[in-house]
Amino acid sequence: MMKAVVIHEPGAPSVLKLEQRPIPRPNPGEVLIRVKAFGLNRSEMFTRQGHSPGVKFPRILGIEAVGIVEKAPGNENAIPTGATAVTCMGGMGRMFDGGYAEYTCVPAKQVEVLKTKLPWKVLGALPEMLQTAWGSLYTALNLQKGERLLVRGGTSSVGFAAVGIAKQQGAIVASTSRKKEREGVVREYGADEFYVDDGAIAKQLEGQEDKKFDKVLELVGTVTLADSLAATKKGGTVCVTGIVGNSWSMEKFSPMEIIPKATKLTVYGGSEEDLKTMPFGELAEQVEIGKLKVKIGKVFKMDEIVEAHRCMDENTAEGKIVVLTGA
Repeated sequence: MMKAVVIHEPGAPSVLKLEQRPIPRPNPGEVLIRVKAFGLNRSEMFTRQGHSPGVKFPRILGIEAVGIVEKAPGNENAIPTGATAVTCMGGMGRMFDGGYAEYTCVPAKQVEVLKTKLPWKVLGALPEMLQTAWGSLYTALNLQKGERLLVRGGTSSVGFAAVGIAKQQGAIVASTSRKKEREGVVREYGADEFYVDDGAIAKQLEGQEDKKFDKVLELVGTVTLADSLAATKKGGTVCVTGIVGNSWSMEKFSPMEIIPKATKLTVYGGSEEDLKTMPFGELAEQVEIGKLKVKIGKVFKMDEIVEAHRCMDENTAEGKIVVLTGA
């Protein structure tokens, strides 16, 4: 048996219950991971609230996990027992039980093995954060060296990661926060420029066409999307990846009015294939040697999962929330 966080019905953080569940048994093509840590993500908050279509309860949430390989039937050569493993996406915590447990069973195609000395509380923050940041920048935005990038929602965990990765790859990076006092930490993580997000960054750039952005990573979401498009250079691209603003849709969306001429609008959502195609091991190594900084917020134990979700709901972590399982 194992400890697992189970949700039986949607609702407030209190619906998350710590229970005893049978340890899953992997079939050929699957990997059983003894989970050491997992990060919390806003998509899990939305699932908990009942907003994720197709999710059936009861369910063990969690779209990512890190830990030790226990069994990998049929994949022992590529995924050896005892190896450090990371996994994310691919239906975890939605279509099948995810990482909020002492053990999780996932398809082998969405497991990455790596050698690292990172502590579990740091490694546990990385899979979804780095995958989403990298995929948004280089799969969706096709960011190039020397381009001007705006990370809108730069003090989110993905925002901090995106700023650091883009800076290392040679982009000119601007980041935002609603609070002026966050400028120091934003610049510490690699931003060249800082903007107080008053909802009208395009207005702050009036008469400065050269200051507009080639690419915009929109992590706030629909509430600032029109302004992000207006702050983009002709021929530039805006990618909507996050919804920190907690609004899923735009009222009276009129593409001809909102999207400037020749400006492109796209979205990004990660999948299991993206973990395999991105340089996850290289980025984890950069974190290990201190070349790439990631923002860890608060760290909880698994029996503190309700408190951890409340922290996520209230946006008080100021970085990635990580839960240690004790397994």
